[in-house]
Amino acid sequence: MLRIEELEAALPAMTPWRVPGGRSVDWAALEAVLGTTLPSDFRALAEAYPVLIIDDFLSVSVPRPDREVSWASGAREDEILQDLYEMGDTEDYVPYPHPGGLISWGESNAGDVFYWKTSPTDPDAWLVVVRTANADWIEFPFCAVEFLVGVYGRTIDVPGMPRDFPSDDPKVLGLSDRFD
Repeated sequence: MLRIEELEAALPAMTPWRVPGGRSVDWAALEAVLGTTLPSDFRALAEAYPVLIIDDFLSVSVPRPDREVSWASGAREDEILQDLYEMGDTEDYVPYPHPGGLISWGESNAGDVFYWKTSPTDPDAWLVVVRTANADWIEFPFCAVEFLVGVYGRTIDVPGMPRDFPSDDPKVLGLSDRFD
């Protein structure tokens, strides 16, 4: 499992958004509603960074402090994935909380969705599944941070993505945890 520092090396434009001292996500509240522990690499990312928008294309969804229950509820009630499942358009994938079900952790502005496949039972062994905007389902034998390191380090190719993905010099926007 890769560390956040390896993602920062592959995507240096994210580092200005690192939150000194961490974000204090209430993981116990989130995971009580969600019904599972989340991968430790994602937890480390969510403690260090707010929601990240990369190149105005890919959004990494992390829970916001004091909004953990909302994030967990959204993950459990993924209506789009549920609709695709009911229409038989998920290949052999199922929505969470079915055993081995998918939980979304990111999306693109083109309609691609990035999931974890929640099996095996150890969250640190969960794989990344991408549903492309072209309705292709692609499984990657990596955790979320390792997947992002590979994409932005150009060692992983995601079929169906735009030709200019990722860009040569990706820009990163961090969304504030504050709601005014």
